[in-house]
Amino acid sequence: MLDVDSLHQYYGGSHILRGLSFDAPVGKVTTLLGRNGVGKTTLLKTLMGLTAAKSGSIRFGGVDITRAPSHARVRAGIGYVPQGREIFPRLTVEENLLMGLASRPRGAAIPARVFEMFPVLAQMLGRRGGDLSGGQQQQLAIGRALAFGPRLLILDEPTEGIQPSIIKDIGAAIRSLAATGEMAILLVEQYYDFARELSDHYLVMERGEIILRGEGRNMDADGVRETLAV
Repeated sequence: MLDVDSLHQYYGGSHILRGLSFDAPVGKVTTLLGRNGVGKTTLLKTLMGLTAAKSGSIRFGGVDITRAPSHARVRAGIGYVPQGREIFPRLTVEENLLMGLASRPRGAAIPARVFEMFPVLAQMLGRRGGDLSGGQQQQLAIGRALAFGPRLLILDEPTEGIQPSIIKDIGAAIRSLAATGEMAILLVEQYYDFARELSDHYLVMERGEIILRGEGRNMDADGVRETLAV
C-alpha cells in the first residue's frame, strides 16, 4: 500500500531524513520506533505532504504521490492521527467526527464501527472535544481519521500521555483494524511493549536512518529494546 524509496529531507542545512526506504503492506501493522529527535515525526509530515521531500519517492497504492498536496493524499485514502491529537477543542465530539468526512460526499454518515471501537464517543456526541480526557481525545482523533474509511492509517505516538486502560482499548482497535485486511497501519511509537505486541513488521530509526528492521515477533531476539536504550 505504501512504498517509500530513498527519501531525503532537510531543515536548513540539517540532513534530517537520510535515504529512508520501507513499505507498509495491507493488513499489517508496521511499527516505527526511535528516540526523540531521530526524524520520526518529520517522516510522517513528509508522507502527508506537510513538508516537501527533497528527493526520493513516495508511492501509495502504486501511484506516485511524492509531490501531491496534503488534501490529495487524504482523498486518496491516507488517514493521519498526529502526535498531540490536534482535535478541535471548541467543536463537539460529533462535529470533530464529521470533520473526518470532509473528503466524502455531502451527507455521508459517521461509520458505525467508530462507535463500536470507541463506545464512549457515542455517549459524548454533544460534549466539546476540549472537555474530554486525554485518552478520550485520542480515541476521538483516531475516530476522526477512521471516519472516511482510509486505506492507510498513520498513528503518531497514540499512547503518549494516555492512561493504561485506554491504551489497552487503542491497542485492541489497532489489532481489529489490521485484521480486517482493509488497510495498512503505520504506527510510530516509543512505548516498546505496546509496539512489540502489535507489530507485524518493525523499523528502528536513528539519526534519520533506518538502522534495524524485521518481523515484530523477533523484536526481543533482535535486541530492539537494547538498541532504543543505547
